[in-house]
Amino acid sequence: MAVVNETIYLKADSCVEVTRPNVTLGDLVQMECSNPVVVPKLKTTKVLKFAEQPGKHSQHNNSRTVVSVLKLIECIHEQYPGMSIQNLGAQDIIVTYENQQTAGQFVHWLKVACVVLISFAGSAFSIMAFNNDVDTSKLFDQIYELLMGKASDGFTLLEVTYSIGIVIGILVFFNHFGRKRFSVDPTPMEVEMRLYENDIQTTLVENYSRKGKEVDVGTTNVVSSHRN
Repeated sequence: MAVVNETIYLKADSCVEVTRPNVTLGDLVQMECSNPVVVPKLKTTKVLKFAEQPGKHSQHNNSRTVVSVLKLIECIHEQYPGMSIQNLGAQDIIVTYENQQTAGQFVHWLKVACVVLISFAGSAFSIMAFNNDVDTSKLFDQIYELLMGKASDGFTLLEVTYSIGIVIGILVFFNHFGRKRFSVDPTPMEVEMRLYENDIQTTLVENYSRKGKEVDVGTTNVVSSHRN
């Protein structure tokens, strides 16, 4: 055990995925110290271990836990008692252990096709339901008759421009077409997904903390490998 009166800086994301049951400091945080010997040694320091579930192959094991930054500080102080620590990242880290077989290309493209079909059918149904709800076709008939002085035959320039406008509106709103972006700003879908992820992470941290399952100072380093 070495006594080093220096400062080490930690930076961790709020959510980390690992593929090995033995989790080290290097898997969870980025570290920086003026002493070049400190960081390589701390990176291999074990923080916790996901226990293999009996009767199941290891490549299908998966689990999740929440690790407090105080646990990381405790591990560092076990190696360097006099070390000063500055945390620049998250205070609680969601650690997910995933070690399973990757689906083949056929299964992958089948899933993509299913998502595309469901999204297309759902969007088409929503648009048609909205048009029927506000009776868009009747409104177009009235506008056409008011402007042209005769009844509409059901297919006019109004319907064509309306259809084109829906497509343009969707592209502008989502700011994305294929791999091309219309601006450097994140798309509304990306913003909503990020907000959704943040809500999930906050809920997970609070649930683990309330149930006393958070890996904190003085708690066990072994985590049962099952879905929580």
